[in-house]
Amino acid sequence: MGLSQGAGAGATGGAAEPGDSGLGDGYFPTSGNGGYDVSNYEVDLKFTPEGHRVDATVEIKAKAERELTSFNLDYRGPKITGVTVDGRPAEHERKGRELVVTPAAAIGKDAVFETVVSYTGTPPTLTNPGLGSYGWNKTKDGALVTAQPDGAAAWLPSNDHPSDKATFDFAITVPSRLRAYANGEPDKPVTEDGLTTYRWHERSPMATYLATVAIGRFVERRSRAGRIQVITAVDPKYRKSLKRVHDTTVKALRWQQRLFGPYPFSSSGAIVDDPQLGYALETQTRPVYGGFVPDEAFIVHEIAHQWFGNSVSLRRWEDIWLNEGFATYAEWLWKERHNRHESTRKIFNRYYRQSGSSPALNPVPGRPGRTEMFGFSVYIRGAMTLEALRRKVGDRAFFRTLRLWATENKDGHGDTEEFIALAEKTSGKQLDRLFKVWLYQKGKPAKGSW
Repeated sequence: MGLSQGAGAGATGGAAEPGDSGLGDGYFPTSGNGGYDVSNYEVDLKFTPEGHRVDATVEIKAKAERELTSFNLDYRGPKITGVTVDGRPAEHERKGRELVVTPAAAIGKDAVFETVVSYTGTPPTLTNPGLGSYGWNKTKDGALVTAQPDGAAAWLPSNDHPSDKATFDFAITVPSRLRAYANGEPDKPVTEDGLTTYRWHERSPMATYLATVAIGRFVERRSRAGRIQVITAVDPKYRKSLKRVHDTTVKALRWQQRLFGPYPFSSSGAIVDDPQLGYALETQTRPVYGGFVPDEAFIVHEIAHQWFGNSVSLRRWEDIWLNEGFATYAEWLWKERHNRHESTRKIFNRYYRQSGSSPALNPVPGRPGRTEMFGFSVYIRGAMTLEALRRKVGDRAFFRTLRLWATENKDGHGDTEEFIALAEKTSGKQLDRLFKVWLYQKGKPAKGSW
């Protein structure tokens, strides 16, 4: 660490002001923070099983988007032991879910600055009526991080919103009887005095909710799928399923690349751990399965998210159908490809025969509301929207649209309006009516209405 280019009092050129305490997302208005853009998180974390204690230092490299007298980080974790900005102690204050940092000198517009936050204690497990447990989940021998939608702040002082993606470097130190996994690619572990440090690097930009840390006893399998390093780790209780989970992941990777274009990252795999979370999460490069062995459909779904949701990320949580509808439709395509008695048309028709009040159709996926953003209809009616689009424009334009969406927006963001514009440009058809009735019109869309 050291002083960063352009930082310090002399870099200001006008009236500086505090950064905003939220980004104004319609579903999570206080998530994220204004005034800066993060480029990298460097996490140095030591885990002590006795007392489930964590001692961590997080270095955040960011660029000021305006002159800042102070700025906020999202943080809901344990006791802060120190904060510096560009190597100088900074005043800091916790206000609810926010950590307000006031540097020794104002930060100039366009200055690159480094903030270091140190903390100690046990990060919290959060609860959500629609999600259950998330954030920092305790396991029988360690911990597992699952952070969608706003759980990264439980353990990571951060700009916790998908509109601000960054690269990550992890150094996780654990007793040598344990292992530690995170996103991206690993270095060779280093052991000294009964402790082992595992280093992982995610070099593609990543939303904070997609960052994971898994600590515990694991059995592991590694291979390559072309240029992609595939690393799968499972709790020993699931060791008999290790080969199947790993091989299915590789198979899904190869198949989806033919549909959606090159895999957007350099690493993949899976983590299967013991806490009974009741869900899987598409943590970037290495999806997490909480307390169960995934079947083919689960694996296909989470791998599809690597294109749709991870590489192409949301600007606002309201557009969650762009993640879940697309990943669900990938499941339907898998069934169409691997089961001669199944097709996306048949699956669509089975759901369409349900009543207009069915949970598969309500609420509308384009505007589900915060409490229903992971509701059944976001997945199913979201996928039905894509099947309706496929029927309207034909296979050639449809699959070209999906591929262009994934490749043209790689490592970036997209929203519903941009996807509609791309589909219209690619197909040469006017599609406002189709997306209006499928994404925003309540009840079952009438036949012929799109």
